[in-house]
Amino acid sequence: MTGLISNRDSFLARISNRLGREKAPNSITRPKWTYNPQDSILKDASPDELLEVLKKQCVNIHTDLLETKFSSLKDVLASIAESYGGSSVVAVKDERFTEYGINELLDREWPNQNVDVHVWDPARGDHNVQKAERANIGIVFSDMTLAESGTVVLQSSMNKGRSVNFLPTHFIAIIPKSSLVPRMTQAARFLREKLEKGEHLPSCINFITGPSNSADIEMNLVVGVHGPVKAAYIVVTDM
Repeated sequence: MTGLISNRDSFLARISNRLGREKAPNSITRPKWTYNPQDSILKDASPDELLEVLKKQCVNIHTDLLETKFSSLKDVLASIAESYGGSSVVAVKDERFTEYGINELLDREWPNQNVDVHVWDPARGDHNVQKAERANIGIVFSDMTLAESGTVVLQSSMNKGRSVNFLPTHFIAIIPKSSLVPRMTQAARFLREKLEKGEHLPSCINFITGPSNSADIEMNLVVGVHGPVKAAYIVVTDM
């Protein structure tokens, strides 16, 4: 459904009047800056170098990082899930689970081990959120990964509810090495280019940097305040 814009002209005219202008400008000219440090940071870093940056940052954000080849991904995922207590898992509905050979865990192996597995189903509405609230582990694939900050970028959709990221006790992000970029600059540029091409952008894009934490009280860092108490990134090095 395409949204509607009502009373736009009168709204902009009121703002222009308050700013002392006759009318709102029809376009804005992007300034040309002499220096653009945001483009130069880690500009020429190789995928291996970006991975090293990500590793170091994961120490700072209290996030476990594991490396694996595609062939061992299922075993590594099973191992980290077991170390987090298993019991219940919620995952987004993503074709990459099949592509990466993880669907066997979700569909057969974990259920046979009495692990409660729920895959996001848009037809079930709020039931998905209830499952996420009770889940011990939430599992997603990173769409883009910012090495400098240790951030995974997740584009929500009807099959990828954001509750999977925030409500379970533990959070696991599977990161294809090919998804690594230097920093926020590249993510913002990617999204802007999609917008300029007229491509669809999700209504919610999450930038998640490790487990939840807060230093609001006397600047003392507390990890696991209002979301997952632990987080793990599994980097698939040959994808």
